[in-house]
Amino acid sequence: MNEMSPLKSTSPRAVAANNFAYMPGFGNDFETESLPGALPHGMNSPQRPAYGLYAEQLSGSPFTAPRGTNERSWLYRIRPSVKHHQRFQSFKLPAWKSAPNAADQELSLAQMRWNPLPMPIGETNFIEGIRTMTTAGDVFGQAGMAAHAYVANADMVDDHFFNADGELLVVPQVGGLRFMTEMGVMEVQPGEICVLPRGLVFKVELMDGSSRGYVCENYGAKFTMPDRGPIGANCLANPRDFKTPVAWFEEKETPCRIIVKWCGSFHVTEIGHSPLDVVAWHGNYAPYKYDLSTFSPVGAILFDHPDPSIFTVLTAPSGEEGTANIDFVIFPPRWLVAENTFRPPWYHRNIMSEFMGLIHGQYDAKEEGFVPGGMSLHNMMLAHGPDATGFEKASRADLKPVKLENTMAFMFETRFPQLLTRYAASLDTLQDNYIDCWTDLKKRFNGTPEGDWS
Repeated sequence: MNEMSPLKSTSPRAVAANNFAYMPGFGNDFETESLPGALPHGMNSPQRPAYGLYAEQLSGSPFTAPRGTNERSWLYRIRPSVKHHQRFQSFKLPAWKSAPNAADQELSLAQMRWNPLPMPIGETNFIEGIRTMTTAGDVFGQAGMAAHAYVANADMVDDHFFNADGELLVVPQVGGLRFMTEMGVMEVQPGEICVLPRGLVFKVELMDGSSRGYVCENYGAKFTMPDRGPIGANCLANPRDFKTPVAWFEEKETPCRIIVKWCGSFHVTEIGHSPLDVVAWHGNYAPYKYDLSTFSPVGAILFDHPDPSIFTVLTAPSGEEGTANIDFVIFPPRWLVAENTFRPPWYHRNIMSEFMGLIHGQYDAKEEGFVPGGMSLHNMMLAHGPDATGFEKASRADLKPVKLENTMAFMFETRFPQLLTRYAASLDTLQDNYIDCWTDLKKRFNGTPEGDWS
């Protein structure tokens, strides 16, 4: 998307650019200004910028991180972020949980699946509508993640939010979201994702009256693109398709609130103006969006079913090479051409814990019961795979080339066990009969090489 829709704003003065800058690769610097000359250049002092702006640095890495992973952006804003009217007060978002979640967790072990969350009845904005399904790792140790679902039917008008605990990967499933951030505006529709860095201030407007989707809260190292290895220079997600917003600012002199998530708890303070007042910025620490339809999948072109890692869009590395804190994996439309093989995912147990969602269409390994807006959880070393119907169909299929269309599923996969929240365990949408989808798998061993396929 090279242009975005005209900005909807109720502020006395709002300025926006009308396009997105390309993101040629994570780690590269960008610069953008919404007023000419707002960015200092050369010998111009960043402490005395034009328009009477304040210079403020937002750092997303330790100051001494290696150059390739050192992330920071300079923001030139109307007022510095330190200005607020009162000390932070406690704030409650009871449905949003963080790891370790010892006081509110459900330790039951099972393969689990849910139908979509119902839309809220009362007025609910984006952060009020976040419902934690699982937590993993330790927010204090900056490792692990939380998997959330969200439902919303109201804009965040004068409320703003930032997350000191981690970055947020947002996956809309119904209804578009307009993220008004310090560094620009992003409109994100179902079929797209966005990532909001740790510490970035934003608010959310609804583009279609209501919205539902998923959020991965990453406590650990930030998301980046996976190495392609033997795949080479092309395919998977390409850097040019990640887009970061251009500078935009809101000059609004009315009471606003800033809500902060910090070490698993929430706090709020009041200010007398909009905090979205960054007139210009430059750096390499910024929000970004990505259209999932631009993912270029690779796969087996002769036999065998490949590992799901070939569908990784983004990965958050851990301290152990090849073992991710989080992988964000998608299962997009694609051709299936493998011969003399079983094309769907095989039955498996593995060390990663898998939280899945379906954005639209049908997932090929679960043709019944896994519906758009639904979720499933298969924890580490817990067996899972195609249901009985899917196995029968794939085993008897005439293996001609087939294109999977109208499908987009995803997975938040982590090295840590995902602990179920009591909210998720008690949801009315939990499918108590999910395990029955494997009941009709038959014994086919009869001592002969052909087996019993009657």
